[in-house]
Amino acid sequence: MTSFDYYKVLGLGYGCSAEEIKKAYRKKARQCHPDVNHDPEAKDMFITITEAYEFLMTNFDNMVSDQKAYDLAMEEWRKYRQDRSRQKARAYAQASYVQFKNTNLYKTTRIFDGTTIISCLAVSILVLVISIYGYIYRLHHPIPGIKGPSVFVLILFLLLGMLLFVVSFVYLKAYIQNSKKYKS
Repeated sequence: MTSFDYYKVLGLGYGCSAEEIKKAYRKKARQCHPDVNHDPEAKDMFITITEAYEFLMTNFDNMVSDQKAYDLAMEEWRKYRQDRSRQKARAYAQASYVQFKNTNLYKTTRIFDGTTIISCLAVSILVLVISIYGYIYRLHHPIPGIKGPSVFVLILFLLLGMLLFVVSFVYLKAYIQNSKKYKS
């Protein structure tokens, strides 16, 4: 298979982002896993999409930057990794879907990670603090010729900050629970 075939297997166009590859793989893996899809061809399709995902993620940087490096990676893939990838995919296909979701391969398709969640949490707190500080500052230091600070804008930013905080906190809690589950 060529890289274009691998993109096609995942239903993607050439030049898509790593996040798009991860999303497409998760979707296709769910559809084609033999534990979920009882079609006789599901196992082979699952093996093919797993192979495509591993190839695209392993060689993602090479495909974008250097044609020579990509050609070398493709040759190495054909010699060694393609066979290994198919063997692993066969093992994943024989496991239940729940077991497959707990594998390291499936875990790599996660889009949110701890750093992203903590950053969103920090930004939400920053929005809340700056909103309150800005409103109080404008009350004590009015600008000549401009009406005082808007309570509506303060409430809007407070709601936005609280919404971002709650969503980030929920994701953080789920991330911590999943991390504990995967470690044990």
